Amino acid sequence: MRHFDLVIIGSGSGNSILDDRFADWNVAIVEKGIGPNDAYGGTCLNVGCIPTKMFVHTADVAGAPEAGAGLGVDLERRGVRWPEIRDRIFGRIDPISDGGRQYRAEGSPNVTLLTGEAAFTDVKQLTVQTADGAETITADRFVVAAGGRPVIPEIPGLDQVEVHTSDTVMRLEELPRRVIIMGTGFIGAEFAHIFSALGVEVTMIGRSGKLLRAEDIDVSARFTEIADRRWDLRLNRKVVSAEKTGDAIRLNLEGLDGADSVEAEKLLVAVGRTPNADLIDAATGGLRLTDAGKIEVDDTQRTSVEGVWALGDISSDHELKHVANHEMRVVQHNLLHPEAPITSDHRFVPHAVFSGPQIASVGLTEQQARQRGVDFVSSTQDYAGIAYGWAMEDTTGFAKLLADPNTGLLLGAHIIGPQAPTLLQPIIQAMHFGLDARSMAHGQYWIHPAMPELLENALLNLPLN
Repeated sequence: MRHFDLVIIGSGSGNSILDDRFADWNVAIVEKGIGPNDAYGGTCLNVGCIPTKMFVHTADVAGAPEAGAGLGVDLERRGVRWPEIRDRIFGRIDPISDGGRQYRAEGSPNVTLLTGEAAFTDVKQLTVQTADGAETITADRFVVAAGGRPVIPEIPGLDQVEVHTSDTVMRLEELPRRVIIMGTGFIGAEFAHIFSALGVEVTMIGRSGKLLRAEDIDVSARFTEIADRRWDLRLNRKVVSAEKTGDAIRLNLEGLDGADSVEAEKLLVAVGRTPNADLIDAATGGLRLTDAGKIEVDDTQRTSVEGVWALGDISSDHELKHVANHEMRVVQHNLLHPEAPITSDHRFVPHAVFSGPQIASVGLTEQQARQRGVDFVSSTQDYAGIAYGWAMEDTTGFAKLLADPNTGLLLGAHIIGPQAPTLLQPIIQAMHFGLDARSMAHGQYWIHPAMPELLENALLNLPLN
């Protein structure tokens, strides 16, 4: 039985822990692979953030004829060459993944790469099902960064039809004429934008009456209004069964107005994700789990077992790459300096939805502030009310800020519209460094006529005491 100084489970953010400071450590990285090609490098690189945003940018460009029409410019989209789009994107992604695997397998003298599914068989003991057979290993320290996976709901007949998730749908051989998307969260919203912009008829099915329900109530309502004009929304529906019908897939639904059904050539299930703690049998390894099935950690990312840390989607409430990277740096420090541990900072975690339109958010939503009894004031500034908004003829986007009425400290910010994630960054910075709304609005120049004036006006409009 081989013994290591450190075992890292997962090759996403966990892979980044190792730098020159670990050169004299005997390390094993365990990775089973992800996606249809069992790729190395984790969710974000292979089946998540990066390829999806590359598709989103293509979709944004494909939408130019519609945008141009309102500006007096006649453009024509003559076609979409899906194989070229797909192959351009994965022609960049796959070599990075392959290079990362090769580097760890051949270019890191102190690192042993073990490929295969793994599970704890005891405390600090892991069995890996490699191509050469099962191997059990132990270590002084473990870092569990094994991520999560898409949820497939239990629906009669669903196992009899072709089901795609975010892991597989970006590698379709050809674009379908129609696609059904189950789920109204950020994954569904992004893929609905991608496919519809490329000419696919999109039907989206949701159990509630709103899309992106976790967003601020006004953002969710506005996005639902816009989406209803772009896609066939079947909201307040429950999928009761699935079946194959000719070359299509039929989902049978129940809703407030009775039964109906939808058909399409492809089905994307995007109803949520679940942590991989069960796949690695974390409980057998002595790791305490939360009610949500995630590995429980403290603010130093330590688990319930001494010498075992966890990070990323398998343990964090924030399933975001920038959070996993932050937690990775905390774990990295704490591995090297156990006598002086540092803690993760999850106070102001931003996120974005790269759909059409884009959305970005940080801090409290209005409904969260009300539920928690937080005293706040708010202001909203439309894109249509700033000069650059006139240039774009944007009539739907806005920024909404929440602040403490007495201190002026920002409590939340929510933007829906062009370049929302980029516009949000100054607000994130202000919240992290305690810059109040008055100081932020009055204490600096704001370029005119640029989109950040959206934030300037929203800050000035806050009814502070």
